[in-house]
Amino acid sequence: MAVAACCVPDKAETAPAAAPRILAVGAAASAPSNLVEISASSFTMGNAFTDAVAADGEGPVRRVSLDAFSIAPTTVTNGEFGDFVRATRYVTDAERLGHSFVFYLQVPSEARTQIRQVAKDLPWWLPIADASWQRPEGPGSHIYQRLNHPVVHVSWNDAQAYCAWAGARLPTEAQWECAARGGLEGRRFPWGDVLAANGAPRCHVWRGVFPNAPATGWWPQPIAAADGEANGYGLFNVCGNVWEWCADWFSPAYHRETATDNPLFTGATGRRSMRGGSYLCHDSYCNRYRVAARGSNTPDSSSSNLGFRLAR
Repeated sequence: MAVAACCVPDKAETAPAAAPRILAVGAAASAPSNLVEISASSFTMGNAFTDAVAADGEGPVRRVSLDAFSIAPTTVTNGEFGDFVRATRYVTDAERLGHSFVFYLQVPSEARTQIRQVAKDLPWWLPIADASWQRPEGPGSHIYQRLNHPVVHVSWNDAQAYCAWAGARLPTEAQWECAARGGLEGRRFPWGDVLAANGAPRCHVWRGVFPNAPATGWWPQPIAAADGEANGYGLFNVCGNVWEWCADWFSPAYHRETATDNPLFTGATGRRSMRGGSYLCHDSYCNRYRVAARGSNTPDSSSSNLGFRLAR
């Protein structure tokens, strides 16, 4: 099944599949205690607006019921992922494969011309040797001043390993969308239908003309996981900042092939679901920062705009 990778490149384009994984052993000293409790409820899931991406299967809109669950107010941060790595000596897919994708403006200009463009139809993505969660822009970069920023360059496999250690799991798509809506029904965003306030987006998405260098002083990189405004449930950056892995396999027929009670798509399609969009999204190209929008990638793919948050 071919699904457009949108603004997140597919690792399979540049490297063979990784060897069978050995998940981290042991468990965290304490499970995360700051998760937001979402009561059992039903909500309207999917997109009824004309900006739905038909190929992604954002509809039809339907009523979905969920059991009570809890979800993290922010994505997992560099500091939190570092605790996991120190405790388990876990090695991410990007580190094992030797490279990850970095957006071209995050790479020093003198280095860009030396890198072969290999991401099909996505020339702004560069496969940077030794780019990883610890070196988000490749060798010479570091996370020392970004411990409260979302961890990126983590694959779905890496997210699963962290969840197993933390005594948590990834949210299902339905849980993610319910939580992202923050209690609002049928809106594009957690705050309503209009993206901008006072001329600026209310979430951390692309500014200017994508993919050209912005002239506004804004620069394409993640902001701290808890920056910006929280939604009605107290969740931060569910729109923009970084894409977030979900538990489901991805299918464009999700809304037609899953139950209306606690839906979870379990048919192995080769791609896992992602939600939320990222700081690289723009309505002229990747209009997937809406709460009903969907994305996908292979489980071993990673990039400088892809992270995850915990659920239980």
